[in-house]
Amino acid sequence: MNKVILMGRLTRDPEMRYSSGENQTAIARYTLAVDRRFKRQGDEQTADFINCVVFGRGAEFAENYLHQGTKIVAEGRIQTGSYTNREGQKVYTTEVIVENQEFAESKASANNYAGGGDYQSSAPSRPEPVQEAGDGFMNVPESKETKLPF
Repeated sequence: MNKVILMGRLTRDPEMRYSSGENQTAIARYTLAVDRRFKRQGDEQTADFINCVVFGRGAEFAENYLHQGTKIVAEGRIQTGSYTNREGQKVYTTEVIVENQEFAESKASANNYAGGGDYQSSAPSRPEPVQEAGDGFMNVPESKETKLPF
């Protein structure tokens, strides 16, 4: 089985092109910076930079909605290949052929991203303390809206 799931940020806007021939297909290429899960003590967070390719409607989506710094989840398969460069040396390639991609954060979270792995912090609001009613249930603070979801 060849399946990969990545979560990371685009290092730059996707590169878009179209295949030649009768049935032109959109092709988008981008690189995801994927943080490594663990870091050595005293070292900074490290990331892997993974080349991704997406075709068709997915490529058009990438062109229209994905930009440098956007955090996404990409699902697909690993594909390897090789070619001979102008100097006659064999070059090996590895890339992820993306079959599905989606946003990994809200627009508001994305707007708080300052780039380079630094986040602007906003202190979370603390919930008000809730007191027990004495009958095993909790009192709902009066400052809260009383609309119930049911």
